[in-house]
Amino acid sequence: MELGKKQVLTVVKQVDFGVYLGSEKEKVLLPKKQVPEGIEPGDPVEVFLYKDSSDRLIATTNEPKLMLGELAVLSVLQVGKFGAFLDWGLEKDLFLPFREQTFKVKPGDECLVTLYVDKSERLCATMKVYEHLRKDSSYQKDDRVEGIIYESSDNFGMFVAVDDQFSALIPKREVTPDLRPGMRITARVTEVKPDGKLNLSVREKAFIQMDKDALMVLKKIEECGGTLPFNDKADAERIKKEFGISKNAFKRAVGHLYKERKIEILADKIVIR
Repeated sequence: MELGKKQVLTVVKQVDFGVYLGSEKEKVLLPKKQVPEGIEPGDPVEVFLYKDSSDRLIATTNEPKLMLGELAVLSVLQVGKFGAFLDWGLEKDLFLPFREQTFKVKPGDECLVTLYVDKSERLCATMKVYEHLRKDSSYQKDDRVEGIIYESSDNFGMFVAVDDQFSALIPKREVTPDLRPGMRITARVTEVKPDGKLNLSVREKAFIQMDKDALMVLKKIEECGGTLPFNDKADAERIKKEFGISKNAFKRAVGHLYKERKIEILADKIVIR
């Protein structure tokens, strides 16, 4: 009997509260409300095995949203003293320990998880899915993809599971202030690495993005009363904080506005003409 997987077991005994499946030496209960009509000893039944709230091995004919060896995005139902509980599609919610979370979840959040068997032989969820993601997608450079951000790194950027299954990264230089773990995003493939992992950007190609950035910068200057108290020689961190874009992107946007004669670049500020 394999915990966390679907398998076909044989009915060995019928009781008032259900049927036992397996063999005389090793059997598991399928509760009465789960028993298919007309079932008899010797009949095969496909079931999923897990442990109930009393840590007893139990069978179900219901379809779980996640089995061992799989990945799935599940909703957080509640957060308890030792972790969160996820909607698993079964009578018992799936436990996600705090130590297995890549970011602090709250009720209503969605998180990408896989299953593991803990030291007590119980099925639990983990958000540490990096090693479980595939690297054999058919996506190419400049393709548009969808995915979920499952982890953030100050050193590397935002880790993304494209289509909830393929390994991808938004490099640190491409991370924008609005991105956060748990978000579903649409992005552009900027590179397919030799090992099959994808690099992504939520920004358009430079010549398209420049127009969008220019409009955003112009609007920001207007909100500042027509004067920005620094120019394109400002510190990169200040630019990132104020506009959420890199210094190079800011310089391209400012240059675009200057050529269109919409702004004047002075020694210590930028003003609208």
